[in-house]
Amino acid sequence: METLRLGSSGPYVKLIQSLLNRIGYNAGPVDGIFGNSTRRAVISFQTNNDLVPDGVVGPATWDYFMRFLRGYDVYTIRPGDTMYNLARRYYTTLNAILTANPGVNPNNLIVGQTIIIPYGIQVVFTDIDYTYTIMEIDIQGLKARYPFLEVGVAGKSVLGKNLYYIRLGRGPNEVFYNGSHHALEWITSPLLMKFIENFSNAYASGTNIRGYNVQDIWNRSSIYIIPMVNPDGVDLVLEGISPGNPYYEFVNRINTTGLPISRVWKANIRGVDLNLNYPAEWERERQDEIALGITGPAPANYGGPAPLSEPESMAVADFTRQHNFRLVIAYHTQGRVIYWQFMNYAPPEGLAIARIFSDLSGYAYSEGPSEASYAGYKDWFLQEYRRPGYTIEVGLGVNPLPISQLPGIYAENEAIMLQAALL
Repeated sequence: METLRLGSSGPYVKLIQSLLNRIGYNAGPVDGIFGNSTRRAVISFQTNNDLVPDGVVGPATWDYFMRFLRGYDVYTIRPGDTMYNLARRYYTTLNAILTANPGVNPNNLIVGQTIIIPYGIQVVFTDIDYTYTIMEIDIQGLKARYPFLEVGVAGKSVLGKNLYYIRLGRGPNEVFYNGSHHALEWITSPLLMKFIENFSNAYASGTNIRGYNVQDIWNRSSIYIIPMVNPDGVDLVLEGISPGNPYYEFVNRINTTGLPISRVWKANIRGVDLNLNYPAEWERERQDEIALGITGPAPANYGGPAPLSEPESMAVADFTRQHNFRLVIAYHTQGRVIYWQFMNYAPPEGLAIARIFSDLSGYAYSEGPSEASYAGYKDWFLQEYRRPGYTIEVGLGVNPLPISQLPGIYAENEAIMLQAALL
């Protein structure tokens, strides 16, 4: 992680500001600007943790922060320790410790034995810019807290980042949700990650969510989630691009919009719109692009030189082929609308399910956008499998949506993601 100090800015400043505020240090507003309030909070944290109180977030301070960001500590049992006392000391619960250590006998702790102790804070932040690195930290933290999660890699991005998938449940009814096909629409990644956390917590504690029996969903269904399909593009929007990036000159050359990358970039790092790169009337999409003067890589709306030309779209298509998905949801922004049809490929139940989702969320439902649209993931799924598939456009406004919309977006979509696993 980069060293942060007075005057630094960006998503990782937001990350430490949010963390410090969570754990009792007043870092001021989560605005991504490392000012005096943030510096004072860092110094207080360093002082309380026997670090050099210089107000600089260097390697040693990052190491301490990482414990909280991952949400757990690796603890070595000492004489006299009990699970109950450890839970009190770490401001957590006995059930949280037992969940994270399924092979440990709480009545027979062995001195020198190491265990995972989750902190009494949630892992997934909902008030920060959600980069690939932050998502990766969260996945590690959730896997440590909830060892029953299946975490794997569906493929790699152009720059070699993992396209992580997470599986919730062990039942035969398979469904699939994905987010951040478009870089500007990165808010869909923390939406899905927060669902993973809340679902896992409910399963571990034996509680329901919105009246849904999570244990029953776990036994009946397997929910597969790829929270960030386009990690290179998301990082480009949120972190910018440095001269060390092999696509530095390319990205700056093809952004002819006159606007900052952070406001216009939907594509992957090679300038291909991943949600126009699937083999669903791709040739018609190509002709529409040419009519609009789009003939090569661009920040948005270029479907690539051929269907599935990009490693990210190919990975998602292969992942789909490897499973027997009953239903899929591709999350995008914005418009608060559910698209359920493509070229009349949707099954008869597709509209009925869209109406259910509409009732649960308050979103409108529509066959498709007013302008012709082809070659999307949902389109390809409908064409290939004739099973229910949905593009859900969350939030309202101009992309990228402000992170302040995430709590509302989550509240609108949680029941959809629960209900979809039961249909």
